Amino acid sequence: MKTDIKTIRQPIDHEMTEFEEKFKDYMKSKIWLVNKIMTYIVDRKGKQMRPMFVFLTAGTCGQISEATYRGAALIELLHTATLLHDDVVDDSNYRRSFFSVNAIWKNKIAVLAGDYLLSKGLLLSIDHDDFALLKIVSKAVREMSEGEILQLEKARTLDITEEIYFEVIRMKTATLIEACCAVGASSVGANPDYVSKMAVFGEKIGIAFQIKDDLFDYGEVEIGKPRGIDIKEKKMTLPLIHALNKSDKTSKNKIINLIKNESDNPKKVAEVIDFVKKSDGLNYAIKKMEEFIVEADTILATFPESSFKTSLQQLVRYTIERSR
Repeated sequence: MKTDIKTIRQPIDHEMTEFEEKFKDYMKSKIWLVNKIMTYIVDRKGKQMRPMFVFLTAGTCGQISEATYRGAALIELLHTATLLHDDVVDDSNYRRSFFSVNAIWKNKIAVLAGDYLLSKGLLLSIDHDDFALLKIVSKAVREMSEGEILQLEKARTLDITEEIYFEVIRMKTATLIEACCAVGASSVGANPDYVSKMAVFGEKIGIAFQIKDDLFDYGEVEIGKPRGIDIKEKKMTLPLIHALNKSDKTSKNKIINLIKNESDNPKKVAEVIDFVKKSDGLNYAIKKMEEFIVEADTILATFPESSFKTSLQQLVRYTIERSR
């Protein structure tokens, strides 16, 4: 039986409601237009899974504190800043099926709004001496940037190996969930061993999360991004890498040529998708995803039983069972 977000959120429902109000305060400016943009961003927030990871790991490791709220806000402020900049870099007019900030207010304001959020996150931490939390999140933002650049570098030649793929998604995606879990543990004064274990736990979940996203590219379910978009953007995902590794030289060269030169053609994209499915790429990726979840569950099993831990276990399952 699948667990929904409302059930998972129960042990921290009060904290999450309070966090939403605090987060609005953290974003406030004296400038009218800045506030208008911040309100637009807040009103279009998704499931709030990142703050949930922060609060649930905090509750699993100790007593949720004001530092936990600030840690969750720091994650959201800095991550939202990177998303605003990403939309400008990608020339994207939509985020979560809504118009992006750059689509409404143009690139210059979107970049400046991202800079504003970055400064708010830094000041929030500095003003409260949350240097341990700031160090965790700053490291995550650095690695996210490096991961994006590494992926762009490899997209030019499509020579990415499975080893490089895992390094890219560890940096691009997993490092943020890792930061959420480490921040949650650190915010309640957990010992360094607990903080370290929670960081590794978050990394495992983040990798599984990205593999799930890879699988969406080959599915039939409408999830808010077009089917085959990763292929069109020349992103080498795990199902495709495995399929290419299994194929003979002629087939491999043919598929790589299609991705390099004809990825704008829907029929050719469909041909690549069919190749991956027939080469067992999807089953291989699912197996790998489950392996990371088992590793994460093993780490979580070492923590004391609590309602927070139970919800964290449910959130782990939700990560790979979600339909979008």
